[in-house]
Formats: sequence, C-alpha cells, structure tokens
Amino acid sequence: MKTLFSHPVWAMAFRPFYALAAVFGAVSILLWGFGYQGTADMPSFYWHAHEMIWGYAGAVVVGFLLTAVATWTGRPPTRGAALFGLTACWLLARIAMYFPHGAAVSGVLGTLFFGYAAVCMAIPVVESKNSRNYIAVVALAVFGLTHAVFHLYLEPFQAAALLNGMLAGLIMVAGFIGLVGMRIMPFFTAKRLGIPQVSSPMWVALSALVLPMLAAVLMLFQTAFTLVGLCAFAAGVVNLVQLFRWWHKQVLREPMLWILFAGYLFTALGLMVVGVAQWVPVYLSLGAHLIGVGGIGLLTVGMMARTALGHTGHPIYPAPSPMTLAFWLMVGATLVRALAAFVGGTAYTHSIRLSAALFAASLLLYAWRYIPWLTAPRADGKPG
Repeated sequence: MKTLFSHPVWAMAFRPFYALAAVFGAVSILLWGFGYQGTADMPSFYWHAHEMIWGYAGAVVVGFLLTAVATWTGRPPTRGAALFGLTACWLLARIAMYFPHGAAVSGVLGTLFFGYAAVCMAIPVVESKNSRNYIAVVALAVFGLTHAVFHLYLEPFQAAALLNGMLAGLIMVAGFIGLVGMRIMPFFTAKRLGIPQVSSPMWVALSALVLPMLAAVLMLFQTAFTLVGLCAFAAGVVNLVQLFRWWHKQVLREPMLWILFAGYLFTALGLMVVGVAQWVPVYLSLGAHLIGVGGIGLLTVGMMARTALGHTGHPIYPAPSPMTLAFWLMVGATLVRALAAFVGGTAYTHSIRLSAALFAASLLLYAWRYIPWLTAPRADGKPG
C-alpha cells in the first residue's frame, strides 16, 4: 500500500534538501539584499549569515552526505519516515524564526537537525565498519556544534562572539567542500575527459577537512587566533595545490566540470584570505564572501546539478538547459560581491543587491529545471 513516505521525494536525502535549498536560498538572499531587517532576537546581519550557513548550506551538505554515504558504505540510504522527520526538523527551524522567541526555538530545532543527520550518517558508517568516513561523521557533528554555540552567544547578545561563531560555521562548510572535492572532483574529471584519475595521499585528503575543522573549533571558542589563521591559510594552500593537480585544459569546455573547479578555487582563496584576516581584519569580509558566495554558491549549484542528474537517472552530459546560464549567473554574483568589499556608500548597496539578484536567479533556474525531476521517480526506473 502506498503511503506518504513512499513518494519518490522521500527515496533519498538529496531530493527534498536540494529542492528546499534552492527555493529557500533564493528567497532568503533576496530578502537580505533588498533590506530585510531580521527579527527582534536576530537582527538582519546575523539572520543573513545564520540562514545562509546553517539553513541553505546546511541543507545541501546534509542532502549530499546522506546520499553519498549510501554509496560509500553500500548500506540503504536514509529514506521514508526518517527522511521526512529530518526534513521537517530543518523546515520548522526556518519557520520558527518568525515567531516569539523564534531564535531560541530555531536554535534547538536546528541543533536537533544536525544531530539527527549525524546519527543517520553514523549508522551505516559504523555498521559497515567504514573507518574512512568516521571523520565525515565527526565533521557533521562539529558543524552542528557551531550552530548550537552561535545560538548560545545570542542570549546574552555578544557581537564579537557571534561573529566568531558565524566564521566557525562558514569555515566548516569550506572543510566539507575540501572533503567532497578531494573525493569526487578527480573522479568526475577523469571519467568525463577520459584521462587517468589523479590520486591524493590520505594525509592530504584529511588535511582538507581537519585543518578547517581545527580552525573552526578554535574560532568557536575564541582562542588561539594565530593558529586559526595558520590552519585556514594552510587549508587554502592544500586545496589550491590539489586543484592545479586535477586541472586539465579540457575542463573549460564542460560546464558541469568548470563550475566545480571555480567553486573550489574560490573556497581555497577564501580560506587563505580568512587566514590573513586574523592579522589584517580589514580582509575578513572579503574572505568570508569568497567562501560564502564563490565557494558555497558555485559548488552547491554545480554539485546539486551534477549529482541530482546521476541519482535521478538522467544524462549528466551535456548540462541541461538552462544550467550553463545558471552557472554564469552565480559566477557574476561572486565577482560582484567580491568587488563590493572595495567600495562604499550607494555603490556598496547596489553591489549587494545585484549580487543577491544574480545568486537568486541562479538558484531559481535550478529549481525550475530540477524540482520536477527531484519529485518524480527515476527516469531509468531504478530505485532511489
């Protein structure tokens, strides 16, 4: 007998979370860009960072990891009622923000969401004795910790601590990008271009996640900022070196590849700038947005496009219309937001609005093309 939980959208985690992330990301960035003032207990600047880091990026990270872990371990994916409950937890955390005591309620729900997701990931990893992925489970739990501690700094309101909490969450997302990039970008590149896959030593792959994770934990507890800077800068260098090792000139001919390389590049540069900003704070905003718009924006739209095609049984290449346009719109959002760090007054305001509009347009194009696929059975008739 068919039930609510047998609907295709609850078959794998990427389905609800990619769809919700695309719509939510577009709406929330437009609200921020065009003057939304936040809520009584979470002013606009903090609301914007919170919802983009733990709301938008958090949804994509969880959707990707809970889908990928089934492949990594050979175990059944999180699906059905368990996936419905996880999705409801994320959605309620977003909605709760707009009610009395909303930040506190959202904080509890959001922390439960990340804890629940970490457990869902840990179960197949432990059952399969897949020790290689223990670090990913720990990282997801640490990401949830950054969310919880950020909310603790809201009451009583501690501006400096909140900024450090936001940066800790952002750096953790950069760590996930490093982890995922190390695992799939050489594979995707080699498979598409028909070239040998470039492998990386285990210590290099681990450092792409462990260095940002260490920086995030230190930042979270507001200590050893010199070490934070060194870890962030070193992580950026590691990612940059690996990117050049994976590079092939044919990448530029394939939008599904160059979007990933571009996002990885901006993540690496952003980590390096955030590292330098521990000594020269004026560069902090630039570094944060190189990661936030360039890294997260480009990687999420590119990864959601690439992985959703494979998991819904559609051809991966060439990129479906209008995704190449969506990719270029996100590149535009990144460049405009980076330039905004060097202007002031009305030019800054206009730059923020233009970047937000481009970011939203990219995600809305994704939503328009992909949501029908994300909510339908696989095109090839296979499960998932």
